[in-house]
Amino acid sequence: MARPSGPGGHLLRREAATWSSPGEGRALDTESGPGPHYSRTMAPAGGLGARKGILERLDAGEVVVGDGSFLITLEKRGYVKAGLWTPEAVIEHPSAVRQLHMEFLRAGANVMQTFTFSASEDNMESKWEDVNAAACDLAREVAVKGDALVAGGICQTSIYKYHKDEARIKKLFRLQLEVFARENVDFLIAEYFEHVEEAVWAVEVLKEFGKPVAVTMCIGPEGDMHDVTPGECAVKLVEAGADIVGVNCRFGPWTSLQTMKLMKEGLMAAGLQAHLMVQALGFHTPDCGKGGFVDLPEYPFGLEPRVATRWDIQKYAREAYNLGVRYIGGCCGFEPYHIRAIAEELAPERGFLPPASEKHGSWGSGLDMHTKPWIRARARREYWENLLPASGRPLCPSLSKPDV
Repeated sequence: MARPSGPGGHLLRREAATWSSPGEGRALDTESGPGPHYSRTMAPAGGLGARKGILERLDAGEVVVGDGSFLITLEKRGYVKAGLWTPEAVIEHPSAVRQLHMEFLRAGANVMQTFTFSASEDNMESKWEDVNAAACDLAREVAVKGDALVAGGICQTSIYKYHKDEARIKKLFRLQLEVFARENVDFLIAEYFEHVEEAVWAVEVLKEFGKPVAVTMCIGPEGDMHDVTPGECAVKLVEAGADIVGVNCRFGPWTSLQTMKLMKEGLMAAGLQAHLMVQALGFHTPDCGKGGFVDLPEYPFGLEPRVATRWDIQKYAREAYNLGVRYIGGCCGFEPYHIRAIAEELAPERGFLPPASEKHGSWGSGLDMHTKPWIRARARREYWENLLPASGRPLCPSLSKPDV
């Protein structure tokens, strides 16, 4: 059996191994001759005291792999109701949420983000506190099984567009923060903000906890909904105290990376520094407008033909890394195998493969055992890198027109 080619084109030694923990991975073996090899040595999982913090990792130049889709994925699995998009599942179906966390951990994620999207008092009324606490418990329960951190997450409020009441909105953020403080999360993420003003208010509140703060906006290259450019958004967020800035959701991998480039350029022009973070959609959306994929006619129930392949995501991970982004994950539509693709592409930089790679031959190498020669011929990197996948829908257009 031929040895599989690794993410960077290296030959990897893929040995059988027994995983004692979902968070353990195969470390790079640097003592077996020239070039990187993957051995059965486990990547350090360690205890709680051994875990390095998010800024310690990023300051050292390490790659941090984020997690992926919760709302869209759990809606497909029957645990979240579309339209409301609220995370009652952490109480109603905790095993489903726990399982998804576990899948992301095995795929290589370093961060278990609490499933608390839209879990603020304005969206969930009396349920909000129990939901936030339960989400923290589930994320921590899984994080301790590997070398992962727990991030408490908040998002834009439902009232900003109608009532730009800074005090009221900050109170909503602070209520969630109080739960995260009691649960002692490792760091905080403010995500999915259309308006930089509200994102700045979120950063100002989260900084009160004294833990690192990441903030991501759901914007494209045109900027926020008030026409603040990506570069200006990044500057405002860093000046407000954010340690990590970037984008998440609303746009596909390539558009998100264009926006990250503009954010980076804005920070450089202002003489500011911050760590960069990208968590794109797992869908191709070159045809969406300023509002992102929510304005496409396929949203949310007809997006499957747009799903990125694992090979698309390996390219996304490499391009993000080359851009200087070191916190790389996904958002809606980003399944565990997509996260594994990030971890595999950046395995040479991280020094190990995730546990889920034990069942995945790099660049299709497992196909070299197939009985059909034309399928065996696909067991190579060049084939999958150059494939132009068909949709199988001859009567459908390749692009759509946004409704807005």
